[in-house]
Amino acid sequence: MTNIVGNEQFSYHADANWAQFPEGYYCQEVVGTAINSQNVVYVFNRGEIPVMTFASDGTLIDQWTDLSIQRAHGISILHDDTVVLTDDVGHQVSLYTPNGELIRHLSDGAASDTGVENMDYRTIQHGGPPFNYPTNVVETESGDLFIVDGYGNARVHHFDADYQHVKSWGEPGAAPGEFNVPHGIDIDGNGVLYICDRENTRIQRYSQTGELIDIWTDTIRPAQIFIHDNHAYVSELGYKTGMFAGDTPPAGVTTGGRCSIYDLDGNVVCRWGGGEDPCAPGDFYAPHDITVDRDGNIYYAEVVWSAGGRHEEVMKPYHTLQKFTRV
Repeated sequence: MTNIVGNEQFSYHADANWAQFPEGYYCQEVVGTAINSQNVVYVFNRGEIPVMTFASDGTLIDQWTDLSIQRAHGISILHDDTVVLTDDVGHQVSLYTPNGELIRHLSDGAASDTGVENMDYRTIQHGGPPFNYPTNVVETESGDLFIVDGYGNARVHHFDADYQHVKSWGEPGAAPGEFNVPHGIDIDGNGVLYICDRENTRIQRYSQTGELIDIWTDTIRPAQIFIHDNHAYVSELGYKTGMFAGDTPPAGVTTGGRCSIYDLDGNVVCRWGGGEDPCAPGDFYAPHDITVDRDGNIYYAEVVWSAGGRHEEVMKPYHTLQKFTRV
């Protein structure tokens, strides 16, 4: 079998052509995936068909075309298979039925006051209420939601199971407990929250009341995290793309996008990628999201067009969704 990545403990077959997209549809920007209780894979992308659903073998099941999304960013699925979509430019988090019918929005869609200018997270002056370019959502065992508000804010927002805002925490900065693009989030079986603090290139762990537990630093611009079977799976953007003009990586750091698997003490147990051959199966250009199904297979989404494809830094056909099947 070719295109094998990982190590002896975590070995995968990389498939960049797993999803059977509609005929003639080129999916150039996948922001995220999520899997419901029936093992249906939801794919959220920036295109004419914002949401598509697939069987685990890649067979297309359904397409959602009638959505009011300004710019797709994150997707998650709740315990009852409710689908949560994050629209960063629309400053909105919305809930849908499994078939794509709108249930409710969590805000009025107006940007909160944080001092940010032109979606440049470097200009954020202070934290604010929900939302200002929100990024991702996770549900707790009790049905509460925690939402990272990353591109125009520097906060984590807590909503209760009735979708009422409880509290928020976080301010812009690099000190412990501060954020510079809180981009991804997940929760482990003990209720600990894991926050991908992307531009501080670290993962911060918190209690659900906002107390900082510890910080993982063996990562490079983590975009999203997924907890499965007592391991943390992380999509890392790296330093080959996705930076503002004039920004440079730390001296000597040239690593690009990669996938890392950690135990829950923060130790790396498997890692691959690096962006040297970003269009090859098993490597990455612009990592954005990661999901693991009940069988331990990984779905890995990339935002290649906005990160560099539009400037022909990478050329089509590039992959934006890979499945890594456990072997």
